[in-house]
Amino acid sequence: MTMNHRKGDVLGFDNGDVGGGSDVGEVILGLDGGATSTVCVCMPVLPVYNDPIPILARAVAGCSNHNSVGETAARDALEKVMEETILKSGSKRSAVQAVCLGVSGVNHPKDQERILNWLRDLFPSHTKLYVYNDAVAALASGTLGKLHGCVLIAGTGCISYGFTEDGREARAAGAGPVLGDWGSGYGIAALALTAVIRAADGRGPQTMLTNGILQSLGLSSPEELIGYLFSSKQYICHEIWI
Repeated sequence: MTMNHRKGDVLGFDNGDVGGGSDVGEVILGLDGGATSTVCVCMPVLPVYNDPIPILARAVAGCSNHNSVGETAARDALEKVMEETILKSGSKRSAVQAVCLGVSGVNHPKDQERILNWLRDLFPSHTKLYVYNDAVAALASGTLGKLHGCVLIAGTGCISYGFTEDGREARAAGAGPVLGDWGSGYGIAALALTAVIRAADGRGPQTMLTNGILQSLGLSSPEELIGYLFSSKQYICHEIWI
């Protein structure tokens, strides 16, 4: 993934501070980005956090997985959701002390470094920046921030991630729809489509999925699935499972 954008060239990140600038103090942004949606929250920096943690603002955007929609659309979704959250909170970019992104599709240190380089262009030098796979964020959310244990995500894609107490980590799946999203919404939809085509070809039993899927997609025959699939690329499975 190569980040080609100019410095902050999306929405309100282009010039100066984003936000109304009201005195809400120092804040932190946290993002959870997947193949279906991206959520950003803004929280105040407090000496001690109580439960529940106060949320100043929350915003939602579309897919931010660069493997699914491409780097430009993924970055646009991330910038949009951060800008909207800062505006809603009444804060400004210079007040952001830390940004943590948990994003699906971050599978290698090179992915992390490229996104970090882009974030460094958007925020002041004092802002601490963190980029992880969204499975790490999911695990931390259930362990009060401690990376110890295992998490299993089955959404649009799927991944399992785990950490031992001494810091060792392991993961399985999370390789995308081509190399392995077994058990995910996408994977289940792909199996359903395969069953429809096999039934149409006479290589498999007839299935009630045929009428349901064709009706959902506005098609009249299984043969139309072929053109629909490759014109829509991988997003057809997303349409079916949601």
